[in-house]
Amino acid sequence: MSGDHRWQGRQRRIGLTGGIASGKSSVGHFLVQQGIQVLDADLYAREALAPGSPASRAVLQRYGVKVQSELSEGLDRAALGSIVFSDPQERTWLESQVHPFVRQRFDRELQKQAEESLVALMIPLLFEAKLENLCSEIWVMYCTPMQQKQRLMLRNQLTLEEAEQRIRAQWPIDRKRELADHVINNGGEPWSWRSQVNDLLK
Repeated sequence: MSGDHRWQGRQRRIGLTGGIASGKSSVGHFLVQQGIQVLDADLYAREALAPGSPASRAVLQRYGVKVQSELSEGLDRAALGSIVFSDPQERTWLESQVHPFVRQRFDRELQKQAEESLVALMIPLLFEAKLENLCSEIWVMYCTPMQQKQRLMLRNQLTLEEAEQRIRAQWPIDRKRELADHVINNGGEPWSWRSQVNDLLK
């Protein structure tokens, strides 16, 4: 589905998104290996919450010592995660602190990459944060919700309930799939998505 809400410039901008634990990072690494500039929203979100940043100070002011890391001046991300993933209102508040910063970072980096013919933007919350207009096309990584759950529990050492909370915090994968220009199936053999990605890059 393409629409008016997309980047219309000369540069080809691939928005790479999908559900949590659907394989975005693997595709992102693969694109980097092909010499493509990949801009990573997760990296910018971590920067937004760096020690001493406005968002980090706002988080400490709101939640106090329970989200303060004992090891560093920064935040205890696991503690913060358990608050925001169990309470949609708190998650919305945190996103209101982080998303504007992420958007600014994308704008800045895209200006720096203006001469590149192709860039990829890896954005887990692309639709949720309304960032479609940064991209000329959107690829959605897809695997079944059951695969998502299993991979997430394994990768992040989460309980089933914690994994389900994190999956529920995002739009359902099927809704994202309907809005995609291209759906990349990552539900089969490992790396079986490579040929599809190579075709899309041509």
